[in-house]
Formats: sequence, C-alpha cells, structure tokens
Amino acid sequence: MKLNGYKIILASNSPRRKELLSGLDIEYETRVNPDIDESYPNTHPLEDVAAYLAKKKASAYLQQLDDEELLITSDTVVLLENMILGKPACEEESALMLRSLSGKTHKVITAVCLTSTKKQMCFSDTSLVTFGQLTDTEIGYYVSKYKPFDKAGAYGVQEWIGYMAVERIVGSYYNVMGLPVFKLYKELKEF
Repeated sequence: MKLNGYKIILASNSPRRKELLSGLDIEYETRVNPDIDESYPNTHPLEDVAAYLAKKKASAYLQQLDDEELLITSDTVVLLENMILGKPACEEESALMLRSLSGKTHKVITAVCLTSTKKQMCFSDTSLVTFGQLTDTEIGYYVSKYKPFDKAGAYGVQEWIGYMAVERIVGSYYNVMGLPVFKLYKELKEF
C-alpha cells in the first residue's frame, strides 16, 4: 500500500520494528547506519529522551535522503522511577533491570520522527506496563534463553516474559514492542 507518494525508508536494525511496519502493509526499504551515538545530555528531561534520540537518528540520515523519500526513525525508552533502563550489556545487567521492574509499573515511551528533505514531524506514545512479581529463577530462565541485550529495559513484551509477567498494559501494546503503529499509520497518511 502506498500512502502519500513517498518512498518509505525505515532506519532501524530492529526486527520488531520491521515486523510492525510490515504489518501495516506499507511498502518500505530498510536503511541502517550503525554508527549513531545514542547518548543524550544528562540534563535532558527523561520523558523527552526518546524524542531527542529519534531526531538525532534522523539527522544522521538527512544527507542521504532524496526528495521522494520519507525516513522513519524511532527510539524507545523504559522509564522506571525517574531512571531510564537502556539496553543491558550483559546477563547480570539484564537480571538487575528485571528485578527492578518486578512488581512495579513503568513507562515505555516510543518516539518516531518522519523526515523528508522538506519537513520533519515527530510524535511519541507512552504506555504504562505493570509487571507481576518475578522470581530469580524466572529472571534467570528468561535472560539465559532469550538474551534480551538489544531491548530497552531488558525485555521483549512479545516474548515469554510478556506472557507470564506483564499483568497489565495501559496504552498501546505495539508501542511497548517498539513502534506505535496506530499513530504511525495516521501520521504517515497526513505527512
């Protein structure tokens, strides 16, 4: 399906974002620039970090765009008690993050930037996710089997842990997966 006459470019390595965008039946191609620095100023409001990083990613691709292309960049952060839980570096860090999420509600904020050579439009979506209590055995099983090192907050809601630990989601499930597809589809039609 073509929405707006642009050639859609998804700038992402994420298999989940590719799966979600494909689910909208939109023709697109993937473009990846692995050298994007995902740091942000520590004075930046935590609620706005995902938007800051999505814009930063878009800036890295701007020189490569032609007039017929529309770039989609995105970033997802997990926010727990005024702390961002990024992508864990190892099993120990993954387990520590999951222990901190156990029995609590956290925010998942995904920001998306739509960028062409003429304009840019960014939006974000927030979902509240409540985890039930997790045992160390459950955490160890999930971390060793699923290796959630490429996932903010050390979990993928579409994996085993989502089935057995997520008690409630207020907001978009797909946002928690990494792309708020309802809002994205709407914004793509209007871009």
